[in-house]
Amino acid sequence: MGLQLDRVVPWGRSFSEYRRMFALTDEDLQRSILDCAGGPASFNAELTPLGGRVVSCDPIYAFSAREIRDRIDRTFPEIVEGVKGNLEKYVWTPEIPTPEALGRVRMQAMERFLQDFPAGLGDRYRVAELPHLPFAGGEFDLALCSHLLFTYSDLLSLEFHLEAIAELLRVAREVRIFPLLNLAGERSPWCDRVLGTLKGMGNATEIVTVDYEFQTGGDQNLVIKK
Repeated sequence: MGLQLDRVVPWGRSFSEYRRMFALTDEDLQRSILDCAGGPASFNAELTPLGGRVVSCDPIYAFSAREIRDRIDRTFPEIVEGVKGNLEKYVWTPEIPTPEALGRVRMQAMERFLQDFPAGLGDRYRVAELPHLPFAGGEFDLALCSHLLFTYSDLLSLEFHLEAIAELLRVAREVRIFPLLNLAGERSPWCDRVLGTLKGMGNATEIVTVDYEFQTGGDQNLVIKK
């Protein structure tokens, strides 16, 4: 059975947030990039007009823009209310000072995605999901994975994490994963075990502190190179 849309909670982040989450330099943005589990983020929609080479993949892309929009409209109020009930778990800044402001920022990113999605479907937006991706070995210079691995540690096993990261390393020369926290705002129980396994296989790993923190303590990404 394929993905059921009523089990998805779409929540998109912007190009500027991606730059900060993954510490993307101008040189990074000139590389061929895979945004894996991109969801309704606007990273692809904003980078492509700047000359970027990016492919986003996600199982949600099997649905139409209208279907994704309808799902966003249904889940959006619930997410914002959930944030209001857990204010202490987040870092509030002049850029995003309140849950309402957070909602506006996220909705702007998702609207940008929805406008771009139909034109890029099948090319820049591909229906695919970990741990098996329909791309050639080494097809990308850099793979980004936002708010999937480690985030959903309660649903995705250690074995899934290891298999997914191996697949990302198959299709890209470098992988960056953000954040290292789970949904409860705690460091993922899989993080250290993943690091140990990767190092044992001869991969270079580095935990990088970045200029982005929305979840309290969520200001690190994991960089992996073959």
